[in-house]
This record gives sequence, structure tokens and C-alpha cells, in this order.
Amino acid sequence: MSQNWECMRHQHRKAQLFYSVRGIINCEIEDGVWIVPPQCAVWIPGDLPHSACGSGETECYCLFVEPDAALDLPKTCCTISVSPLLRELLLKAAGFPDLYALGGREDRLIATLLDELAAAPVEDLHLPMPRDPRLRRLAEMLLADPADKTLKGDWAIRIGMSERSMSRLLLHEIGMSFGRWRRQLHVILALQRLTKGESVQTVALALGYENASGFVTMFRKTAGKPPARYLSERTSSAESASVQGISAPERLDYHQCGQPTGVPPWFTLTLSNPQR
Repeated sequence: MSQNWECMRHQHRKAQLFYSVRGIINCEIEDGVWIVPPQCAVWIPGDLPHSACGSGETECYCLFVEPDAALDLPKTCCTISVSPLLRELLLKAAGFPDLYALGGREDRLIATLLDELAAAPVEDLHLPMPRDPRLRRLAEMLLADPADKTLKGDWAIRIGMSERSMSRLLLHEIGMSFGRWRRQLHVILALQRLTKGESVQTVALALGYENASGFVTMFRKTAGKPPARYLSERTSSAESASVQGISAPERLDYHQCGQPTGVPPWFTLTLSNPQR
């Protein structure tokens, strides 16, 4: 377990998987922000500059995967849903030695783990970030004050564009309309606050909604479920994921990222399989 933490921008040759058992993890690259709620994971391809931070009390696992371990793993950064089978494989692998015997039991379980990872469904918990300086300024202003109810046309004037040009460029750069992008931002910010124990009413008002009902409607439309159900399903899964005899060390030299000791207590496993 660890309270708020941050791993500054870095990159490494191996691909990386952050799996959140409890708490929220945020991963940021130049093109976007990914949120990792409990029982989800973020996949980060190798050699991709990124930063990560934990919000509130977090418990997570960190997996490093050799580039040639499997051919069908994701090629881009994404948030994936962790099935009960994949979760148990991750927890089981926590007890494996760094150099396990090829062709043995551990090797076969790792092969299954990689297969499950490749087949894991992608969660729509990504906030794309535009590259255009004017749109980037828009994104920064919305992030700084997500409750701002300024209309789209007025936002366009603020950043020196016509409303039509801003809409066209947003669709071209991030594949979302302005309204869809702002709703996605609100879902991400809401999950961060709700997992810290804030009430739905408090979060709704903080994000500029007049009441909880309007916020819940937006959340269901964007995430597919109301916030209470979304979080309760992941909380119950997190409670059932506790396995005695597997625990993370209190301190770990996070040398793969060039980080000093004293960073969050990860479990770190490097996966490689030259036979695949």
C-alpha cells in the first residue's frame, strides 16, 4: 500500500503493465492521459516516454515485458480490464523466481498470462490530448477549471479560433467532439475523487453540475454504468483479490526507470520468453 506518489517522466526498453488492485493510477504520455481504476491496468509499450502517479491509497503491481515475449500484445498505450483469470495469474506469478525454467510449470503459466493479456478488453478511460498549441491551451484551461460552463463558441474565441474550425480540428486530432472530450474529462476527475471517499453530490457540484442526477446521467452515458455501480463492482473485486502469502516489499529500488529507492511498493516481474 502507498499513499499519493509520482513517478516522473521516463522511458524504458521493455513494455510495462500497471495493475491497480486498490486506488487510482494515472499514466500520461504526450498524446493523452490514461486512468486506471481498481481491477484495471494500463499497458505502456516499450520506449514510450511516460509519467505515472497514484491518487489516494493505492496497491498495484508492475509488470515488465520483453518486446519479443509475445507478438500480439498491444502496440499502443491503453487501459485494459483485468479478468479474474488474468488477476490470479498475475498474483501467482508474484511468487515466481526472476529466472524460471523454460518449458516448466512457471513457463506455461507465463505463456497463459501473456495470452490473457493480449485478449484483455480495452476500457474507454483515455483522455486524448491535442498537439495543436491552441487546442492544448483549451485542454489546460479545462483541466484547471473543469466546472467552467463556458459554451463551445466562447471557448473558441478564447483560443483565437472559429467554433467550426475548433470542432473540425478537435475531431482530427483527438477523434472526439468538444462535448465528448469534456464528458470524458469529468469521468476521469470524478473517479479520482470518488475513490477518495467523496460523495456523488460533492463531486457533481465540484464539476459544475447543478445536482447529482445530472452528473449520474452523464457518467452512465460515458462509462456505461452509474458511478456507484461502477465503483462497487471494482471494490468487491479488489476485496476478493487479496491473497495471503503474496505481498509487495516495503521498499524497492525502481532501477528499471532510473528511480531512487523510496518509491511506491511495487511487485515487479520481468517477463521474457525466447521460445515465443
